[in-house]
Amino acid sequence: MKESMHTNEIKSTVRVGKSGLTDAVIHEIVSQLKKRKIVKIKFLKSTRELGRIQSLAQELADKTGAKILDVRGGTVVLLAQGDKNA
Repeated sequence: MKESMHTNEIKSTVRVGKSGLTDAVIHEIVSQLKKRKIVKIKFLKSTRELGRIQSLAQELADKTGAKILDVRGGTVVLLAQGDKNA
């Protein structure tokens, strides 16, 4: 719980629009996770209206190997997993 309290302080660095989770978006998130270890993704209104942010968050976690830290409104925060082999 303590981790999610700090997610409000993080600025969104990735925005997902109408096109959804494209390969380019996934690649950018993976790249940012390697650099920052934590990434905040904002889903724009066109995506949020689909009402499936939680399932999109899970899909992102599966495709990037990250852990979901927080899902709030149209925003997802991912944390890089501590893989010592990476």
